[in-house]
Amino acid sequence: MSKDTFLKGAFILTVAGIVVKIIGSVNRILLSRLLGGEGVGLYQMAYPIYLLALSVSSAGIPVAISIIVAEKLARSDYRGANRVFRISLGVLAATGLLFTFLLYYGAGWLIEHNFVRDHRAYYAIAALAPAIFFVTVLSSYRGYFQGLQMMTPTAVSQIFEQLFRVVTMIAFAYILLPRGLEFAAAGASFGAGPGAAAGLLVLLYFYWRHKPGFKHQMDTQPQITQESSLSIVGRIVKLALPVSLANIMLPVVSNIDLLIVPARLEVAGYTVEQATELFGYLTGMAVPLVNLATILTASLAASLVPAVSEAYTLGNRQRIYQRTATAMRISNLITIPSFVGMALLATPISLMLYGTPNAGLAIAILAVGIFLLGIHQVTTGVLQGLGHTAIPVVNMAISAVVKIIMSWVLTAIPSLGIMGAAWATVADFGVAALLNMFFVYRYVGFSLNIKDTFKAIVASAVMGAVVLLAYDLIMSHTLHNTLATLGSITAGGAAFGIVLLLVGGIEARDIEQLPRIGGKMADILIKLKLLRR
Repeated sequence: MSKDTFLKGAFILTVAGIVVKIIGSVNRILLSRLLGGEGVGLYQMAYPIYLLALSVSSAGIPVAISIIVAEKLARSDYRGANRVFRISLGVLAATGLLFTFLLYYGAGWLIEHNFVRDHRAYYAIAALAPAIFFVTVLSSYRGYFQGLQMMTPTAVSQIFEQLFRVVTMIAFAYILLPRGLEFAAAGASFGAGPGAAAGLLVLLYFYWRHKPGFKHQMDTQPQITQESSLSIVGRIVKLALPVSLANIMLPVVSNIDLLIVPARLEVAGYTVEQATELFGYLTGMAVPLVNLATILTASLAASLVPAVSEAYTLGNRQRIYQRTATAMRISNLITIPSFVGMALLATPISLMLYGTPNAGLAIAILAVGIFLLGIHQVTTGVLQGLGHTAIPVVNMAISAVVKIIMSWVLTAIPSLGIMGAAWATVADFGVAALLNMFFVYRYVGFSLNIKDTFKAIVASAVMGAVVLLAYDLIMSHTLHNTLATLGSITAGGAAFGIVLLLVGGIEARDIEQLPRIGGKMADILIKLKLLRR
């Protein structure tokens, strides 16, 4: 049983995240084609409510587990780390069960009081309720393994969870579609339950597989005075409450869209059906693509929490700075070209993935938020690892206020409509990212490296030109959007990598940090004189 290094852990989670997103993208494509914009809109009206209930019941505690377990392990207190996990597991099981019943029996109340404007979403909301218990218990195991800096169990469970979720979603949606669109959307929502149960079984397997090793470490550790159960619960609550509130802000933002966007689109002159369809384009098609582009930054953030917590416990400020700088540098090398490419190919991507060009405008605008969201995710991981878990929630609350105001005003303008809602979301990401950066500079002394960022911008600009030329060239010869889109993405990615090497945006140490293949790849690039030490 050996823990993963910081970057290895991020790499493992990233690979799993890519697989999960690929499966999820296939799901979005199939679901969009099966249900259409209106059906996806019904599904999206239920899903933010599920995320809100889930965030309240489980989101903060896994991060708190990760922080405290990493702290215990830094002091070689394996017995204490295991006690933290067992206590938190009991708390999560109880809260998960409570919120399962609350969501199931509260679905009708949400419809009756017009929190959800389309009454057809009732079945989709109720169908999501059973998933909360399984996901809540599952999250306690993930928090424990991440605190141990063992990311493989989390990665494997994520893949199995998504696979079973997608299969059951599509199957139930297809079976129930003849009964009506609202029942098909409910069938899609129900898939979250079997998926979470499959992920939980995977984590149980890893736990029992490593249990002898856990027991050996606890039996052979030095005698350490154990923290009382009451103290552990108090620390978990102290750390988890702000993190839960911060995570609640994400579904709260989604619920802001749910409450404001369709209603303000109606003010702008759209019918209820048209507003639902546009809402589906924004939240069901554009937002998932933005999340797809930030898989690595989300993985870096998850890996940063225990890594920074460990370094902070040992008083190693230099290691905290180095890990923060590495994570931010890698984040920018992913998010900046992703933003440029997605903005330029928004409509072709929408047509390729969803069979409609209508989501292209929302995708192009939200692409701006990829870079900002990456910064926000990484800095949140750093602040949580330092134990300053209250700061991100305050920053997100401030950014949410900005979003509310902008969504209310801009979406009702007929010339903007759904574009106004998209720009409000970008502003939300930007305000939260800037505020987080201020506090990271205050506590770590880190600020964005202008030189490295400029190199990434230059490479992305060249990439953008190549993308447009390649799309026009391939499209003119084949008249096939999918081939032109994939070909231009490939050409643009190659151009970005080459230009980045030429301007010195990547160094040997960056490549060498990649697990397994890094050393050999760096040697090859050095021999080709594309890289220098």
